Formats: sequence, structure tokens, C-alpha cells
Amino acid sequence: MRALIITIAGIIAPASAMAATGMREDNSGIFVWVFLGFCALIVVAQVIPAVLMATGMVKGIVSVVNNETVEVAAKN
Repeated sequence: MRALIITIAGIIAPASAMAATGMREDNSGIFVWVFLGFCALIVVAQVIPAVLMATGMVKGIVSVVNNETVEVAAKN
């Protein structure tokens, strides 16, 4: 737990320092934001089926475990 807190603090501290000092000015045009939005759409479009597949796998594993426990209980 301590290592997790140290890791999170190590990530957040430099990022907040850069944000507070304004080290970089954003001169991105509309095409950059359109491109980034398109990339975000691609990521979201791939995350949704991955989440659905993961939940299906968990349901399948749970049903197999439940069936095995029912069979073991029936044999006893």
C-alpha cells in the first residue's frame, strides 16, 4: 500500500508542478483537436467490446464453478 501511495505521488507531483508553472502553451489548431477526438472514438469503440467480452468470460467462469460445486454437493 505504501508503494502505491509513493507511486501515485511520484506521478502527480511533477504533473501538477508543470500545470502550475504553465511550462507549455497550447497552440493547437482545430485539426489537432479533431484528430485527437477521432483517436478517442477509436479507443472507446474498442473498449466497449473488450468490456463485454470480459464480463462474458467472468460469467462463464462463475457458471462453471457453480456447476462444479453443485455436482460435488450432489455426489456427497
